[in-house]
Amino acid sequence: MKIFIDGKFYAKEDAKVSVFDHGLLYGDGVFEGIRIYNGKIFKAKEHIVRLYESAKAIFLKIEYTQDEMEKLLNEAVKVNEKKDGYIRLIVTRGDGPLGIDPFQCAKSKLIIIVGDITLYPKEFYEKGIEIITSSYRRMPSESLDPRIKSLNYLNNILAKIEAKQNNYFESVMLNTKGFVAECTGDNIFTVKNNVIITPPSYDGALEGITRNTVLQLANKIGFETREMSLTRYDLYNSNECFLTGTGAEIIPVVKIDNNIIGDGVCGNVTKKVILEFRRFVSE
Repeated sequence: MKIFIDGKFYAKEDAKVSVFDHGLLYGDGVFEGIRIYNGKIFKAKEHIVRLYESAKAIFLKIEYTQDEMEKLLNEAVKVNEKKDGYIRLIVTRGDGPLGIDPFQCAKSKLIIIVGDITLYPKEFYEKGIEIITSSYRRMPSESLDPRIKSLNYLNNILAKIEAKQNNYFESVMLNTKGFVAECTGDNIFTVKNNVIITPPSYDGALEGITRNTVLQLANKIGFETREMSLTRYDLYNSNECFLTGTGAEIIPVVKIDNNIIGDGVCGNVTKKVILEFRRFVSE
């Protein structure tokens, strides 16, 4: 494995950052998780645009243009000879003295890691998963815009720990007003009367690249889609439910808080969306 750090590729054992990097000290930075399918970077431009918009929102200057970034990503995939895998693209505030003042950091740091993707068990896609509602609320949009994909994931991590402690794979997070936001690492969708629905970003949902792709593909194959506020009532009474994400792709949910969703199996709408997504990424 060759890891890119600020203009140079390093072997895994030699890839190091300073303990004074503000990404480590304070979670000050942004990142993207990107899939590689058959040697091609999935939605590279969309991921890069989101990275730069996240950076701009926290006043973080990236030392490369977007075109240069895309070339670096392709070079990293080529150097690592990766046909199918995962890219972790990271920009930290860079090295600086102790203290949260970001203006004490001379320049940002770019890190590109290309590795294997750890897929969920096959049975999850065949039988679906069970999830719970987390007691941890999603950080309010007025405090930190959910469209910023920052290095600080502690809010989501605590919700993930809660799910695991209760023997569930995943949990869904509500915002402080009680509306559904997202799961700890994935976006959530419901299906009601053949209409595919997902929470809007202002309710605390990250505008996931896979999420947006699913909305486009669902429209393409004839389904109506909506972004609208949802409560647990809507989840419990949905006909189908599924999650989307870079790692998950599309994974059906068959039970939430012990409430069976629909018939308790992967629904027909979900199956059609999964097939269309797999067709799309294989092109």
